[in-house]
Amino acid sequence: MKIESALRDQYRKLAREEGYRSRSSYKLLELNKKYNILKKDDSILDIGCAPGGWLQVSKKYSDPNGKVVGIDINPVKPIHGISIIQADIEDPNILQIIKKVFPTPFDVVLSDLSPKVSGIWHFDHERQISLSLTALQISTKILKPRGIAVFKIFQGKYSSHVKQEASKVFSKVTTSKPKASRQKSSEFYLVCSSFSGNDTIA
Repeated sequence: MKIESALRDQYRKLAREEGYRSRSSYKLLELNKKYNILKKDDSILDIGCAPGGWLQVSKKYSDPNGKVVGIDINPVKPIHGISIIQADIEDPNILQIIKKVFPTPFDVVLSDLSPKVSGIWHFDHERQISLSLTALQISTKILKPRGIAVFKIFQGKYSSHVKQEASKVFSKVTTSKPKASRQKSSEFYLVCSSFSGNDTIA
């Protein structure tokens, strides 16, 4: 417990010192170092972007000519050079909303989605999986062929379903748990590479 608390404090301190909005920035930084997800001049969509830490990391790696778009149901404080959409990803018009801001396909889709946690585990797990499947469906409509996506998943009864669905449209799907994640947390990430261009998933 003490070691995990110290690690949390370490990442919070680093975030303050380095100007990131959240400690979760270090999860993406670690994933990117391992899998080379974000590249110069990439177009990147961050689904569930509040408070903006992943947006900051995305902009850092996609500069100078990249395009970063964030979407969240909650308001997000503006970040220079980044487009932020306040919308519900379960809105039936969400694709039109995104394409109005950025009409061309993206190189990368990121999803660090979490529901408002109720404390009732099976409910929270099912809700998070539902959101992740929605993010996956969105990604199949807006990614370039051979594009990359990253999805946060809560481990549990239905987590394998997301990987199965992702494997239908990505050539490689890898599971990863960054050191910056709390070790007792149920979260892990699916790193999905080489999108097939096929948008027909369940």
